[in-house]
Amino acid sequence: MIDYSKIPSPCYVLEEAKLIRNLELIDSVQQRAGITILLALKGFAMFSAFPIVKKYLHGATASSLYEANLIREELGTSLHLYLPVYQDAEFDDLMVGASHITFNSLSQWERYKDRAIAHRLSPGLRINPEYSPVAHDIYNPASPYSRLGIRTEVLGDKLPEGIEGLHCHNLCESDSYALENTLEQIEKLFGHHLPWIKWLNLGGGHLMTRQGYDTEHLIQVLTQFKARHPHLQIYLEPSSAIAWETGFLRSTVLDMIETPGPAIAMLDVSFTAHMPDCLEMPYKPRIQGARDPQDGEPAYRMGGMTCLAGDVMGMGDYHFNQPLQVGDSIIFEDMIHYTMVKTTMFNGIPHPSIGILHPDGTFTLVKKFTYQDYKNRMS
Repeated sequence: MIDYSKIPSPCYVLEEAKLIRNLELIDSVQQRAGITILLALKGFAMFSAFPIVKKYLHGATASSLYEANLIREELGTSLHLYLPVYQDAEFDDLMVGASHITFNSLSQWERYKDRAIAHRLSPGLRINPEYSPVAHDIYNPASPYSRLGIRTEVLGDKLPEGIEGLHCHNLCESDSYALENTLEQIEKLFGHHLPWIKWLNLGGGHLMTRQGYDTEHLIQVLTQFKARHPHLQIYLEPSSAIAWETGFLRSTVLDMIETPGPAIAMLDVSFTAHMPDCLEMPYKPRIQGARDPQDGEPAYRMGGMTCLAGDVMGMGDYHFNQPLQVGDSIIFEDMIHYTMVKTTMFNGIPHPSIGILHPDGTFTLVKKFTYQDYKNRMS
């Protein structure tokens, strides 16, 4: 049983045992399928947990210079690069210590190919398979008008000289059958290029640690594909799967606002600043000890502490067995992946602390944010 009184509010809390559980499953997949799984920092960049991560994963992908620096400084594993667009001023710094680099367009390849080859990076191109099961446009990179990846008619019949790999990312919290469809589409549209490359990066969105995910089917799909293309090194970047359901965001009720409808619990956290995917996706996060209200039951709506009118959980209300009161803890489940990496200090509100809950029940406060953190971001 977690003693929440020992954890400050608000605070993101990584549960170490759950992270290890996920990494053990992921490592089993990469060992059995004969592939390499990379950590993508865009979904999970909590470097205080990197000593655990690098016991299981031996490479990471950066999509910015800052992410690349963090990998070099704190992870120390193989560094893969993919940026939608590169900049001259930082390109040389970006390549330091990298092993692979992916270009989003043929024009970017032409612009930077000499420098990439001179640094002995293995270069690749991102392709658009024109297939994705993702229903939300904001997370679908495979539309015909997408800015991400090269369509088959643009790439043509022959790869540019020097290209050694292809990169595809079209999934988001998807299952193994979506990956199977993706590989069929890649073979259909880009199969004539596969004999001429050394590696294929299938990006992220492979949510293999979600309950009910068919990992046996995943391994079967990957091994069958490798049997058809035995010369290819296969990479996956399932950042959500690594941190899936590995921790929570502790918050506290500061006030109760009565309305003609549900009462609004004013919290010491913000949806727009601390849980932006709840508004962008949007989705309704799970709260420990709460459920959807039935007709006639008291209902509570969660409100954030910024001045933004829409800083409220609008995807549905909650019912608790006991009436909420000021001072009660609200525990938002599954708040580690794609949360800390996307937070802001909008309105200058306090940023949640970050901590780790160890398997023996002890808690370590890793980071507490202060006014100086806010001020240093401003001019």
